[in-house]
Amino acid sequence: MPANIIFVTSTGYWEESGDPLSALDPKAGTATDNQSATISPTQRGYYKLVAVRQPEGNAHIFLQQVVLDAAGPKVISSAELEEFSAMKAYVTDIRPDTSDGVAAQPGLFATVYLKTDPTALEPETWTVLIDDIGDIKVERETN
Repeated sequence: MPANIIFVTSTGYWEESGDPLSALDPKAGTATDNQSATISPTQRGYYKLVAVRQPEGNAHIFLQQVVLDAAGPKVISSAELEEFSAMKAYVTDIRPDTSDGVAAQPGLFATVYLKTDPTALEPETWTVLIDDIGDIKVERETN
C-alpha cells in the first residue's frame, strides 16, 4: 500500500445500481478510467472512502464503488470529492456510521474529521451520505 494513503473506510452497500458511481452524480468528482467498467443490475458491492495525503500535507478524499464478483472485489468507479479538495483540509479521521459491518439499507453514511488550519485544537466534522437511490451529499455536520 502506498504510504500516502492515510485513511480507508469501507462502509455501506449498493445493489442493482446499474451504473458506476461517477454516473450517479456528476458533482461527486472526476471519474477515473475504470468508469468504463459496467455492472449488471444483479450485482452488489460496497463503498470505500480513501484519504490520500498530498505533498503539501493536506488530503484529497476519493469515493470508490467496489463490486463483488467471483474473482473477488474490484473497484469499478473512483471519484475525487472536490468539496474536500477545495478546502485544502488536513484529514484527521474517517469513521463509518457503524462498525458492525451490517447496514440495514443500501447507501453510505460516514463522518470525516478534518482541520482547515493544522493548528486548530478541534477538527470540523463533515458527513458523506449516499442514499438508497445513489444521490451523494457532502455537508458540514450540524448538531
